[in-house]
Amino acid sequence: MHILGISCYYHDAAAALLRDGNLVAAAEEERFTRIKHDSSFPENAITFCLDYAGISGRELDYVVFYEKPFHKFERILTTTIQSFPKSWRVFQEAMPAWLSDKLWVKSAIKSRLGIESDRILFVEHHMSHAASAFYPSPFEEAAILTIDGVGEWTTTSTGVGKGTEIKLANEIKFPHSLGLLYSAFTAFLGFKVNEGEYKVMGMAPYGKPRYTDKIYNNLIKVSGDGSFWLDMDYFSYHHSEKKAFNSKFESLFGKPRMPESYFFTSDTRFPAYYGEKPSNFNELCRENERYADIAASIQVVTEEVILNLVNSFYKETGLKKLCIAGGVGLNSVANGRILRETPVEELFIQPAAGDGG
Repeated sequence: MHILGISCYYHDAAAALLRDGNLVAAAEEERFTRIKHDSSFPENAITFCLDYAGISGRELDYVVFYEKPFHKFERILTTTIQSFPKSWRVFQEAMPAWLSDKLWVKSAIKSRLGIESDRILFVEHHMSHAASAFYPSPFEEAAILTIDGVGEWTTTSTGVGKGTEIKLANEIKFPHSLGLLYSAFTAFLGFKVNEGEYKVMGMAPYGKPRYTDKIYNNLIKVSGDGSFWLDMDYFSYHHSEKKAFNSKFESLFGKPRMPESYFFTSDTRFPAYYGEKPSNFNELCRENERYADIAASIQVVTEEVILNLVNSFYKETGLKKLCIAGGVGLNSVANGRILRETPVEELFIQPAAGDGG
C-alpha cells in the first residue's frame, strides 16, 4: 500500500511517501524551488517521492492532507464575527489565499495526481503532528505532546500512542497559544514570525529573565492542570495576519527592536565585520541588553509552561516515554529541561517537528 502525505498553503510545504507503513521518501518543496518556507503546492517534492519509489500518482492508494481546511476556515469566520470590526482586517488579508487555493485542496490533488476523490483524506492538524512523532519513535507506548501556533482550532494537545493507535485526550484552543505568544515576542524583537523564533532562543542567553513576572502578571495565566490562558488585550494576531502585538503590549516592554538590526552587547563588544563602531555604542548596548532580557524572559516562561504541561500529563498517564511535535517542539532548551526536571526518562523529538514534517 502506498500513502502520500502532503502539507501546503501555509508554510513549509512538503510531501512524504509511505509503502506498507514504512517511510520511503520525504522532502520539503523549498529544497527544489530555493524559496525559503515555500508554501505552494509541493509539486516538486511529490515528484521526487514518486520517482524515488518508482510509481505514478495513479498507483497511490491514498493521499492524505495534513489538516482539515474547512475547519480552519470555520475558525477564521468565527473569529471575524466574534471580534468584528477589529477582525475585519484579518478577514480581508486571509480571503485571497483561501478563495484561490486553500478551499480547493481536494481538487488540486485530484487534478495533479490523477487520483479519485474517495482516496483523498484529511486529518486534523494536531493528529498529524502526533502521528509524525509517535509512529517513527522507538516506543510501543508513549505520551504525546503537540504544541505549535495553531492548527484548525487546537494550539496544544496531549495524548497517548499505543501500538498503531493514537488518542488525543486534552487540547487548548485558539487564541490561547504558546506558539503564538512566542511569535509575538519574535516579532517584537525584530525577527520574522515562523522563521526567526530560533533567533529569540539564541538571543536569550545574552540576557537575564527580568521580565518573567511582567509576562505572568499580564500576558499568560497558567493552571495546575497544565492548561494556560492568554489575555488577548495585548495581542493582534487574532485581528491581523501581519501584526502579532499591539500598543498595550508595547506599553509593557517598550519600543520594539528594529527588524534585523545589529545585535551586540557590552560583553560581545562590536564585531569588526559589522563595520565602523557607532558613536552611541554604549546606548545601543543598553538597548540590546534590554531586548536580550526580554528574550530570556519569554524563553524561561515558555520552558516553564511546557514543563507544567509535561508534569501534569505525567500525573494522568504515568508514562515516562514522551514524543513531541509541533513547531514549539523545536525549542531545544525546553526539551533539555524536560529530561532533567520531569519524570520523563526517554524523549523522542520529531526531527521535522514543524508543518513540513
